[in-house]
Amino acid sequence: METMINYTEQPDHYETYGEEYAGLPVAQAAWSEEDEEEEEPLPEAGSVAWRLAGNEWDPDIPETVSETLDWFFEHVDTTKVAAIVVGQWEDCYETSADHIVARLAGEAKRLPALRSIFLGAISPEESEISWIQQADVTPLLEAFPKLERLEVRGGSGLRLRPVRHEALRMLRIEAGGLGGDVVRGVAGCDLPALELLELWFGIANYGGDATAGDLAPIMSGERLPALRHLRLQNGEFQDEVAAAVAAAPIVARLESLSLSMGSLTDAGAEALLSGQPLTHLRWLNLDHHYLSAAMMERMVKALPGVDVVLTDRQSREDAWRLVAVSE
Repeated sequence: METMINYTEQPDHYETYGEEYAGLPVAQAAWSEEDEEEEEPLPEAGSVAWRLAGNEWDPDIPETVSETLDWFFEHVDTTKVAAIVVGQWEDCYETSADHIVARLAGEAKRLPALRSIFLGAISPEESEISWIQQADVTPLLEAFPKLERLEVRGGSGLRLRPVRHEALRMLRIEAGGLGGDVVRGVAGCDLPALELLELWFGIANYGGDATAGDLAPIMSGERLPALRHLRLQNGEFQDEVAAAVAAAPIVARLESLSLSMGSLTDAGAEALLSGQPLTHLRWLNLDHHYLSAAMMERMVKALPGVDVVLTDRQSREDAWRLVAVSE
């Protein structure tokens, strides 16, 4: 069964996927004495997305994610599992997700049906996005050649080496600071099936040192022949991204484009209007921006058949141009 992907969905970093993920209802992978006493039946393994988490303060789940993983592989028919959501792990603001990635990759033969992974579905109440200690996620792509959807929250410690993956259709990285090495890693990947790419750049104070130049291989589209939905978001250098987009070969085949959540000003919008035609887009998302009222009107008039999103206009009086999500 093909993984469900909603191309208009724009989840925020408060979403922890406690109820639904990848078109499936979510089941918490854990034990409870009450469920065991009542012999509560488990859902059919492939009918839900399994949420794996560990928290010493939650009486309904184990204290560590390793215990949850042990329970998961012991009690669930993992050969049928299609989707996994990894939530909070113990001391996730100090301890990396390396052990989680290693465990999942090491158990790949027991997860032949796995198509979707969200690594780090952690709310700001549990850990601010910039505090989440991530991992090298390359082993997930290497161990699961049929994976179609990979989503990651948190940029600290995140790593991704250039790889070729034949099946991946969605790649999303949410960060308050995304390293240039990660962006270059993504840009260096050969992803012939990728339809949606979303990157949150964040700010320099939290490790967001990517540049518009790092995006050049993405903008060319040579390694992304199936890409139709591009989201380059939450950046301090959004005007430079807009200028790059204005001349990017990949734009001609896009259905949707998002430059939202960042510091886009009239200069970036002018670059978009002066560049290649955008009238073929179904959707242009510029939510959270610093455009003047006059420029907003120009954008809408110039793209009459496009759903142009210009909500959450920020004050242009402030000297600071803040992104939507940083800490």
